[in-house]
Amino acid sequence: MKYYIWTEGCQMNVADSQRVASALEHLGYASAPRAEEADVIVLNTCVVRQSAEDKAYGRLSSLRPIKKQRPDLVINLMGCLVGVKGNPRVAERFPYVDVFSPPSDPRPLVEYLLRRDGRDLEQAEVALRYALQDEDLTLPAGERGNLVSAFIPVVYGCSHACTFCIIPYRRGVEKSRPPQEILNEARALVAQGVKEITLLGQIVDRYGNDNPDYPTLSGLLRRLNQIEGLERIRFLTSHPNWMTDDLLDAVAELPKVMPHIEVPVQAGDDEVLANMRRGYTAEQYRRLVEKIRARIPGVSIATDVIVGFPGESEAQFQHTYDLLADLKLDVAHLARYSPREGTVSARRMTDDVPDEEKWRRFRLLEELQESIAAEIHAAYLGKTVAVLFEEPVRGRWKGRTPTNKLVFVESSADLRGQIRPVEITWTGPWSMQGRLIQPE
Repeated sequence: MKYYIWTEGCQMNVADSQRVASALEHLGYASAPRAEEADVIVLNTCVVRQSAEDKAYGRLSSLRPIKKQRPDLVINLMGCLVGVKGNPRVAERFPYVDVFSPPSDPRPLVEYLLRRDGRDLEQAEVALRYALQDEDLTLPAGERGNLVSAFIPVVYGCSHACTFCIIPYRRGVEKSRPPQEILNEARALVAQGVKEITLLGQIVDRYGNDNPDYPTLSGLLRRLNQIEGLERIRFLTSHPNWMTDDLLDAVAELPKVMPHIEVPVQAGDDEVLANMRRGYTAEQYRRLVEKIRARIPGVSIATDVIVGFPGESEAQFQHTYDLLADLKLDVAHLARYSPREGTVSARRMTDDVPDEEKWRRFRLLEELQESIAAEIHAAYLGKTVAVLFEEPVRGRWKGRTPTNKLVFVESSADLRGQIRPVEITWTGPWSMQGRLIQPE
């Protein structure tokens, strides 16, 4: 029996899909290269943007003829399109879907397969326990020994509720995972060849805020830093309101925690930020960036920006443009605003910025950020950096620096999982190229 998983969306969804694959392989399933060859198909969906939701509907529609030809095929719809409360309209529209699973929960699919296969109660309980226990996550067979960098969810859901964001409605309220589960999962991943882990949370800085018995994120980082064999630790996504001095100290002091911070600003105008319900001003964000750079020399900073939010004027957009031009951040993830059903902005605000204007603003920021990134990367030329290599891509090895810069080198050696000194010989806005200082 074989399974196929299609994943759309954020790193949290990637981690969720990995957990589903692990659960299915515990039950004896193997990965299929194509959906047409699978006995179980999982669609792990995202609805943060309309384009992502449209992709999910397209994939669901494409499975209808396959299901008609093979009625025994099990189709599992998972993720934010289902949400924590279910989605009756989707279930009615796609009656051939067998199982609906909320985000981060493989349990409904596993229970369905166990019942369908007629396993007795005792067998089912044992299989379910081994399939889902976080303390001993087994990577899918295709990734075991090959996966260099892995994601570990540490906070599920979100309780902040920005007016544009659908995550709290689809993933539920914020809930931190027990620290021992996270530590055990990290050790299990390292034992299977993983060298780098990235801790995930919608607001990862709030880890432990919902449970007084849990450590803070900085405390969790200090525990993870002690795991033998683990080389690098990252975390995302942060929020300006919860980026504490203690967390910055942990990044600065712990050798395994990489000097890379992802902290979205979303807009550079105070009125727009207030309408987004972000909880800070543009000036406060500027001061935070200054503090991060002062505390962590050489740090790289990534941000998120939404253009065309309801009511955003040309002057307000210019404030965002000016902020990015002044701060010169390493990465800016750009998005055009699209209303998501159920959010405050969709219910109470008019989507009044024309799509053509959203695209114009998007491209202006894109061009600005390209020039900023090119300037930052040019400073690496001729320098030697430590690169953790992940996999070969089109005849070259792909790796990343501590500051999360993408580097390619040509080598006939197997560099997977190795940290090697690399002299940078070429730089562009999106990646760099180099040569091994000590070639094999």
